[in-house]
Order: sequence, then structure tokens, then C-alpha cells
Amino acid sequence: MGMSIKPIKPKPGQESVWDYPRPPRLEACSKHLRMVFNGEIILDTNMSFRMLETSHPPTYYFPIEAMKAGVLIPAEGTSFCEWKGVANYYDIRVGDKKVTKAAWGYLNPNKSYPQLKNTISVYAHHMDVCYVNDEKVQAQEGDFYGGWITQDIVGPFKGAPGTWGW
Repeated sequence: MGMSIKPIKPKPGQESVWDYPRPPRLEACSKHLRMVFNGEIILDTNMSFRMLETSHPPTYYFPIEAMKAGVLIPAEGTSFCEWKGVANYYDIRVGDKKVTKAAWGYLNPNKSYPQLKNTISVYAHHMDVCYVNDEKVQAQEGDFYGGWITQDIVGPFKGAPGTWGW
């Protein structure tokens, strides 16, 4: 951690992203996740995984089949994560509204994260609103990382301009 980064001390009931490990830890999660896009609920589940990585708010991965049928459209292109492997992307469409590469998942995740197979994660900033246990999520800054920030998570968080070198 660089000298200019000053982690926020968590209060009781909070987690600091600076206590998350590298490589990241994947843990089962039963928090209630909900997403709304173009005025429709497209996700409502209590089955997910949280990916916890140093300097990042949690990224939630949930079963593809938990998404409303017909909203995911496979998109062109992939990216590579040193920990999880090759990511595939999905557009999300509801009615006449479509967002390109709003979600991603790992069809063949690295052997360290077999639970990620057939799951996806969604960039919160592309949705009307996302909730964790009925709390509105704040999207992680930037357009590369997909963390979901809630009041029980403290940073500072990687993603904003000037933080890529952390």
C-alpha cells in the first residue's frame, strides 16, 4: 500500500476493503440482491457469491438463471483476469432500452474459483438501481471494476482517476 493511501478505519459492523486479501477470496452470500433496469426487476435472489479483493468493494456473482429470462444477450469480446480467467460479456435489454457489456461472467473460470461457472456480475452504474438487503448500492467509480458499495464497506476504493496504481 502506497504512502498516500489512508484506509478508513471501519466502525463496528463495517468491513475495510484494505482487509480483503490478494488473491481475492470468494465467499457464499445469502444477502438479498435486487436489480431494476428500465423500470423492471430483472434480478431478485438470495443466492450469490461475494468476490473480496484488496482495495475493491465486493463484486457480487449470481447464477445466470437468477436473471429475468430473456434480458441477457451474449456480447462480443472478452477480457482476462489474472485470478479468475477469461471473462465473457453480456448486453442487458429490457423493452426498448439496451446497455452494452453491462454484465460479465466466466464460462470456464480458473480452478481456484470453480463456483463462478454459470454466474454473472453486473455493473451497478448501468442499472436504474441495485440493492443489497434493500440498501441502494453505490457503484464503484470507473468503468472497469464492478464493485457494489454499501454502508458496511469502507475504502478508499480503487477505480477512480489516479487509483489504478494501487
